[in-house]
Amino acid sequence: MAAAFDEGGPLARFDTGYKPREPQLQMTQAVARAIARRESLVVEAGTGVGKTYAYLVPALLAGQRALISTATKSLQDQLFLRDLPRLAEALQVPLRIALLKGRGSYLCIHRMKMARHSAELPDRRAVAALARIELWAQQTVSGDFAEIDGLDERSPVIPIVSSNRDNCLGTECPEYQRCHVVKARREAMEADIVVVNHHLFFADMTLRESGVAEILPSVELAVFDEAHQLAEAGVQFLGTLLGTSQLIDFGRDVLGLGLAQARGLQDWQALQSRLELAARELRLACAGSQREVRGISKLAWKERAGQPELAAALAEVDGATAQAIELLSTVMETSPDFARLHERAVELHRLVALFAREPEAADVRWIDLSPHQARLVESPLDIREAMQEQLARAPKAWIFTSATLGEDERLSWFTEPAGLDDATVLRVGSPFDYEGHARLYIPRAFPKPAEAEHPLEVGALAGRCARALGGRTFVLTTTLRALQSISDQLRAEFEYHGDSIVVLQQGTAPKRALLQRFLDEPRAVLVGSASFWEGIDVPGDTLQCVLIDKLPFPPPGDPLVEARVQRLEAAGRNAFSEYFIAETAIALKQGGGRLIRTERDKGLLVVCDPRMATMNYGRRLRGALPPMTRLETEDEALDWLEALAAERA
Repeated sequence: MAAAFDEGGPLARFDTGYKPREPQLQMTQAVARAIARRESLVVEAGTGVGKTYAYLVPALLAGQRALISTATKSLQDQLFLRDLPRLAEALQVPLRIALLKGRGSYLCIHRMKMARHSAELPDRRAVAALARIELWAQQTVSGDFAEIDGLDERSPVIPIVSSNRDNCLGTECPEYQRCHVVKARREAMEADIVVVNHHLFFADMTLRESGVAEILPSVELAVFDEAHQLAEAGVQFLGTLLGTSQLIDFGRDVLGLGLAQARGLQDWQALQSRLELAARELRLACAGSQREVRGISKLAWKERAGQPELAAALAEVDGATAQAIELLSTVMETSPDFARLHERAVELHRLVALFAREPEAADVRWIDLSPHQARLVESPLDIREAMQEQLARAPKAWIFTSATLGEDERLSWFTEPAGLDDATVLRVGSPFDYEGHARLYIPRAFPKPAEAEHPLEVGALAGRCARALGGRTFVLTTTLRALQSISDQLRAEFEYHGDSIVVLQQGTAPKRALLQRFLDEPRAVLVGSASFWEGIDVPGDTLQCVLIDKLPFPPPGDPLVEARVQRLEAAGRNAFSEYFIAETAIALKQGGGRLIRTERDKGLLVVCDPRMATMNYGRRLRGALPPMTRLETEDEALDWLEALAAERA
């Protein structure tokens, strides 16, 4: 292992920019030991360690069958298309790699053929997108929509021309022999290394339908990169869900198939209208007086449970799905498509009955509300039980790694809810010179986050920082409301001072497009929330200042948060210290991690929350960040930014 990473070794010969790094070698050797002993290992590896190679090299040299799971499709593609082929070539290891995504990522040939003749396409743009997909379908080998340049993954056409667990016909499908999903799973079963994502891994635990269930027993090594997202992915997929969009999609499929294959046999239009109306009434009942929703808000089940509006809406969904079962039973023998629709109707009817009852004591139930849909969710509080069940099966090596897994030596923020109490734990710090290259400024004389002028002052401070630097600034917000206020204030600041700095605001364009604009023209400030806190990589001097509007405490009204707090308090533990501060420390590490991405990067992190400087827990939160040099005044912060701007000149 040491020879592979040596100065004259295969990695150095293959990549002229490669240099051995002690933290990387430390992690590599720990991974190699875990593989040899078939043990569980949890590794927190700071930015710049090179953790991807640190687990891939021992995996390849061990010659064992491996499953690698990531949090995002983009990292999946990077591993499959770039990292694994390059390493296999450098190490001269023969390797068969397979990429396995969820059904929704692949073209369904059968549904594409039906789409032309159904009533599902919403508008002209959808018709044009379908024509483009039909052209691509003639030449694609994988059927992975990621191959189509410029196709938005949120396109309304994708659900129409892909399958899901509800509408897949399996071996009954006339296109089964050419099915891209079946082909991807077959290749995965034959591969040495299979790359999946966390959602697929957990979906398979409960549904046993994505192919991972067949692969997992045959692998000797399972690696989870971006492991900090593992618990949330698991909670999402181990739960039970009834969504208004499920009902609308089902009604759309009933109408499309009914008109195409059984026109006149039943009133499909009336059934579809009833299902859609029932879905809309259910969303309104879930929203209550909250008519306007931005983003996704979580409502505690107790806020709506027992209300006559919700009971009436569920009763109507119950009636609509019962009618669907009755009508579809008259035609289900005529084609596999109708038989599958009948099964979906029965499953939806079962879900309505479940949510009409009280939840199980060990589970938490809530409502996800977004501008266009509502989802009723019942879920376990963590993945502990599910993971321990997997770990108890045939012995294999389990590796979990991320740049942020906790703030104590046992990384208990991650290991406890994941059921990894007995795992070996390793923390390797970043090789970057944070003290020399990065500064941290926490303004003390600043409005508290609860005060009305706080977002305006954040916008004003961000404006001063961006002017000193000539743009090159991110503002990360904890709420969508603050995002709008800060963006408006920034625009007013730049207009007042006659600056040509552009404000790029999340929601005004797709995330990828906003990021590309920032990369192309860094004389800008990008204001983002949620998804901009992690997974964003802007190396070099394009990004040199990151402002965080306030400490990212978990929202106390969130039903999952409330349930986890209650569980800790019932066990006599301190929920504020063990949950709220621990979660905030992880989020801060993620957001602050956007600043320094290479060993030459320099920049300033500003946390616009005086509590981090004045409260007792502030020291713990500061300790969770890399060892940046503290600045005490705004003048010092602006001087540092002006010095960075001068270095570029």
